[in-house]
Parts: sequence; structure tokens; C-alpha cells
Amino acid sequence: MTKKEAEERRRRSLSMRERRRLSLSMRLFLRQRCFARTASPFSITATLPPPTAAAGPDLRSHLFNKWDTSCATRNGEINVCVGYVAVHSMMQPLCRHVAVIGAAGLVAARELRREGHNVVILERGDQIGGTWVYTDPNGSVVHSSMYQSLRTNLPREIMGFREYPFMAKEEFGIRETVRFESEVVFVGLVEGGKWKVKSKSKRGEVSEEVYDAVVVCNGHYTEPRISSWQGKQFHSHNYRTPEPFQDQVVILIGSSVSAIEISRDIAGVAKEVHIASRSVADETMEKKPGYDNMWLHSMIKSVHEDGSVVFPDGSVVFADSILHCTGYKYHFPFLETNGVVTVDDNRVGPLYKHVFPPALAPLLSFVGIPFKVVPFALYEFQSKWIAGILSNRIALLPEEEMMEDVQAFYSLQETSNIPKRFTHMMDNYQCGCPASEEWRQQMWVATFKNARLRGTLYREEWDDHQLILQAHEDFRKYTLNGVSMDK
Repeated sequence: MTKKEAEERRRRSLSMRERRRLSLSMRLFLRQRCFARTASPFSITATLPPPTAAAGPDLRSHLFNKWDTSCATRNGEINVCVGYVAVHSMMQPLCRHVAVIGAAGLVAARELRREGHNVVILERGDQIGGTWVYTDPNGSVVHSSMYQSLRTNLPREIMGFREYPFMAKEEFGIRETVRFESEVVFVGLVEGGKWKVKSKSKRGEVSEEVYDAVVVCNGHYTEPRISSWQGKQFHSHNYRTPEPFQDQVVILIGSSVSAIEISRDIAGVAKEVHIASRSVADETMEKKPGYDNMWLHSMIKSVHEDGSVVFPDGSVVFADSILHCTGYKYHFPFLETNGVVTVDDNRVGPLYKHVFPPALAPLLSFVGIPFKVVPFALYEFQSKWIAGILSNRIALLPEEEMMEDVQAFYSLQETSNIPKRFTHMMDNYQCGCPASEEWRQQMWVATFKNARLRGTLYREEWDDHQLILQAHEDFRKYTLNGVSMDK
């Protein structure tokens, strides 16, 4: 018998009393050590002392066996997806009537149905896909931010859920739960702690229904953040193709992924492209390598009626268009919580682990608030947690303890000099979990190394073929006859 097999047999022989004791030990451990090392909004890191014979079995092995969807260890540290530490509840299982707002909530609906809940997805569009549906604005307000040349900057295997890569599938029976062309116009509490949800059809007909719980999954890539300057201006939300900028002098504001890719897109047809960024040193003005018509500047100093744009180094550019690649705002115009949940400087709060407002938990929750994430994996973990809590399979902390946790997190961010607007930014603070298999973590690292090495060709040339093989082997392992083995 191998060491791994022996450990597995010992784990399975644990009595229920031992499991409950470990559950309590985990909670006490997390309370004492949860902010030991990191400012992560989604993960916490704590260092365990090395195991000793007197102390009995290493706590790590118990933690990782019991919380195998939430923990990982590296160099003696525990990284925990802090919204997903499962303290199993002994309460009677519940089946709730749940409204999921936005077709971005497909994975939420799937996990809720797996827990036995009745689910209705309210989607204002006429098809599944949400922000991934390419739509030409034609002067109107649209939900999608997709442009024609857009490609994901992560491999499809990372972008996918556990059971399959990033591709369209309809094998979970979710479509039947979606009410298309149903724009939610009001969500508010009613007597008995339930939620009234009003929705409006494309024809203007208003429907009203009461639910036990509401899961908000409307995304945060629809309400543009844009400065009020003079001249002809656009936001990348409405960008689709470069042709409208033919032979123009374009100023592009921003330095994140969309700004980088759209500037390259436009440079092929524009006369000049000038990128203004807050992340470069003051008075910067330099030509971008590989381009004859693209320059990088520090942030704009002023814009004038004649179209002139002045930069800090004194240089002046006469722009035909200004394109803002400046991100989005969280926007919940339908949600009425009497001030319990607010949006302040890009912080939605208070939210326990970016999911539950403590005063309204667990009957109001949010999926997908964090940004700079591996999106679908995050949505899946959050949805599993929400579904398990709503069914009473997983216990949630009392309101007071959740608020203490939120305030401790806010204080940690403040002492770490992290601006409020970055409250929900994960970036390098996403934790590695056994549910996020080793190949996912390795592929994540390899992708960014490859981007630095190969530049714009990193999507076409790569050296991690063995990781792709591992990924598809896991997809086959998680799926049996088209049905998830993870149910």
C-alpha cells in the first residue's frame, strides 16, 4: 500500500466526533490567524507550525481532506478560499425559491438546482451569453462590451468550469429556467423576510413575484466609467471595430488589457494613436516599440474646445477622438436595501467575502463582484457556497462575526495602502485550491511568462502542451456520460 493510499484509508476512518472537532478547530484557527500574511480579498494565508509526534496527526491533512475544494498548501502555508470554508450544518435541509438576476448566473442556477432549490433566471437579453454576446450598439445602449477582435487573454482550459473547457454546452437543463427579455426593475424586501422582484418585458409588461432568496449575477461590465471632457468621446464599452477611426488622431486613455489590445487594433487604420496612462511616470512621452504611429504619455493635463489635448510634459495633440478604456462601475439600479448595501468609490459593501451582505445574508448574495480574476472558476466556487448555505448544508457565521470580518478586511486594506476602489481586485491574491488543479496554476503562470517572452504572439505559440493534456484528462475524469461526477 502506498503512502497516499494509507493516508486516504486513515482519513476515511475518522469518526464523526473527530470530524466535528476538526471543523471547530479550523474555525478557531482561522479566527486567530486569518490575516497573518496577506491583503487578499479572496484568500487568507496562515502559517502552521511543523507537525510533531506529541501533537498527533498533522492538521494540514485533516484540513485538506475535509475542505478539499478550498485549501492548498505550499511551504508550510495554508491558502484558503475564505468564502468557501465549509462548516457543515446539522440543520434540516431546505428547498428555496430563488431568483437569479442575469444570465451570467447560469453556474449559480446549476449549483442551486443541484442543492434542490427551485430557480428562475431573469435575463433582459434574448439569448444566453450575457457580456459574451457580440452586439453592435448602433447608437443604442447595449449590455455587451465585446469587440470584433476580442480574444481571451487566458487559455480556454483555465477559463472553463471544472467539467469542461470554455465552450458552449447545454447539458445541465438550465435554459428552461431562464426568462428571456425580462429586465429586473425592482428587488426589495417584503414581510416575512422574502424578496419582491419586479421585471419588465420587452413589450413593457410588468411582472411581480416573491422569492425566498435573490442571487445577483448581473456583472459589472455594462456601466462605463468615463470622465466628462470636451470633444468627441467614446468608451471601450461601445467599441466594436477600428474602421470608424480611419485616418484619425486618437487619444486612448487607459493601460489595462482592453487599452493595450484596442490601441493595437486602431493603430492599423488611424493616423496617430496616443495612449495616456496614470501608471507611467510624469512627463512621459515615448514611441511604442514596433509602431510608427503610436506614443505613450503620462495622464492628460487638460482638454480644450478646439480639440487640443495637453500633456504634463507640455506636448499638445489635436485629437479627432478620445477613447476611454477606463473600466466600469458597479451598478444595481434595481436593488433597494434601504441603504444596507451601497456602492462607494467602486466598493460594494459591506459584503462578507465579496458575496453576502451580513445584515441580509444568506437571502441576498452576489456572484462575480471581484475583478482581475479567473472568472468562471470564481463564479463556480461562489455559487457552490451560496447554494450549500441556502440549503442549510453549510453554516454561515452570525451577522456580527461577518461584520467583524468585513471591518477587519477593510482595516487591513487601509493599513496596506490599498485604495478603496481596489477592494474587489483579486489579481495576484487568488489562492490556489485543490479544486483549482495544479495544471491550472501552472498554466496561469506559464501564460504570463509566455506573454512577456513572445508579446502579441503569446496566444499562437506556447510550450505547455503537457498541461493541456492534463486539463483534458481532468475534464474526462469529472464527467461521466455527459453528467458531472461532482454532483
